[in-house]
Amino acid sequence: MELLRNWKEVLDTVNLSPDRKMDVVSRWLIITRAAVLSMTATSGLIGGLLAVAVVANPNWLNFALALIGLLIAHGANNMTNDYFDMTGGVDTDEYTRALYAPHPVLGGLVSKAGLRNAILAFNLIDLAILAVLWVRTGWPVVIFALLGLFISVFYVAPPIKLKHIGLGEPAVFIVWGPLMIGGTYFVTAGQMPPAGVWWAMVPYALVVTTVLFGKHIDKLEVDKAKGIHTLPVLIGASASKWANVIMMVGYYVVVAGLVLTGTLGMWVLLVVLALPRLVRVLKIYSDPKPAEPPADYPVWPLWYVSAAFYHNKLAGGLFVLGLILNLIPAINPF
Repeated sequence: MELLRNWKEVLDTVNLSPDRKMDVVSRWLIITRAAVLSMTATSGLIGGLLAVAVVANPNWLNFALALIGLLIAHGANNMTNDYFDMTGGVDTDEYTRALYAPHPVLGGLVSKAGLRNAILAFNLIDLAILAVLWVRTGWPVVIFALLGLFISVFYVAPPIKLKHIGLGEPAVFIVWGPLMIGGTYFVTAGQMPPAGVWWAMVPYALVVTTVLFGKHIDKLEVDKAKGIHTLPVLIGASASKWANVIMMVGYYVVVAGLVLTGTLGMWVLLVVLALPRLVRVLKIYSDPKPAEPPADYPVWPLWYVSAAFYHNKLAGGLFVLGLILNLIPAINPF
């Protein structure tokens, strides 16, 4: 039970309380930043459920392999970002990354070589999964995977450093939308997504992008000082907060449009149950960031990203539930 409490705390907060004994699973959950892997799981589930809605015989083995591969890839991406930000001099003991949660190396969780070896091991496992899916489905899955790998590596790696030139946020939209959802759809359905499915990828890609946008708003001043030109650095704090609000509200507008055009069934309108949470999040975005963290707040100095992720989890979960309910004939008479 003590171990389960450890794991739950890490998955909830990206941290483990100092009074708890660090176990090997908790350590690797922190190193891979497993607390945010729910976003990848949601994108994979959306891709699979969209395929089930379109084709008569979805391939469940391919779906499972794709979902596992995506989760491993996200963990590898998080470690890759930490590795290159550390070796590039961005991550230090004073930088935001090491303040809200332990940095894998700077926090003493793993050596620099150990982190590098873990990244290699994760990518080799994904390569094996990709090889199997290539044989089972064809070459397009390789394109999905390689595009995702390119963005994952060069998000912070030289010479491109997408995050540093205002392309990190669009890259996240592409990865968690067309690449993750579209790739999972392809291997599950055995065919490329039709136009309606491409449009159905937009809502969740938007709310994932709001999470990264929120994080970059939180880090705006320190990123600016380091010459990291994220979109919030380029357009300013006020415009960035408004952009995030527009994307969060836009999520509901796009979902409604998909239902009204018949692209998705009516049950995805369950996302309206997340509106009370959205209202709370919008208030956070309209108010100044507090000077000090609230009591028991685990990820300070992050603030706006926590609110965006709080909204993302419920909005995305309800979208998935709606897709599942759309598949049940008894409650879909039309």
